[in-house]
Amino acid sequence: MKSKILVIEDNEQNMYLLTFLLERNNFEVIQAVDGRQGIDAAEKNRPTLILLDIQLPVMSGYEVACELRKDPDFDTIPIIAVTSYAMPGDREKAMASGCTGYIEKPINPATFISDFQKFLPAHSSEKGSLP
Repeated sequence: MKSKILVIEDNEQNMYLLTFLLERNNFEVIQAVDGRQGIDAAEKNRPTLILLDIQLPVMSGYEVACELRKDPDFDTIPIIAVTSYAMPGDREKAMASGCTGYIEKPINPATFISDFQKFLPAHSSEKGSLP
């Protein structure tokens, strides 16, 4: 069974790139284009991991992470901020909102999968499938 990755990203080009990289590496991708859709998709699909843009319409990524962390069902699901917010303090703000990790944009397609895989739960395999 493939690991489900929820990508919450409003930029069409970024969504395309992330989806392409993930699907090429045998992950199932669920897409959401704003914060509210992201929360709804997370509740409906219970992903293995969430890749979260910070600058989103409707609700910011910070608000999405805070909202998801209020639900005990999301305590162990990694939420990784994937954002162009790279000023001093931005990483700390993302972590304080409930994110587990932080990856700066622009992403490096050659290293992106290994950059986020370290946040996958231990039972997930290298290529997105569960044993």
